[in-house]
Amino acid sequence: MPRKANPALLKPLNLSAQLEAVVGKGPMPRAQVVKKLWEYIKKHNLQNPANKRNIFADDMLLPLFGGKKEINMFEMTKLVSTHITDPDKK
Repeated sequence: MPRKANPALLKPLNLSAQLEAVVGKGPMPRAQVVKKLWEYIKKHNLQNPANKRNIFADDMLLPLFGGKKEINMFEMTKLVSTHITDPDKK
């Protein structure tokens, strides 16, 4: 039996201006945001060659990563979530 997609991951969310500068115009589902972030990271060669789980922040990612120069990929989703808002919640 195929897995059903979690509807929470498919819901379009509002993005901050800093996040839109990296991933494109929102609203966009969370899964799509993460996918676009990885496309940007790979395109600009921002993975640490010694440890591919770590990501270097360039000028565009620095505000998204809370000013940190290097983060791990698990930290990325937590830090970027502050730039995503649910249009239904106030």
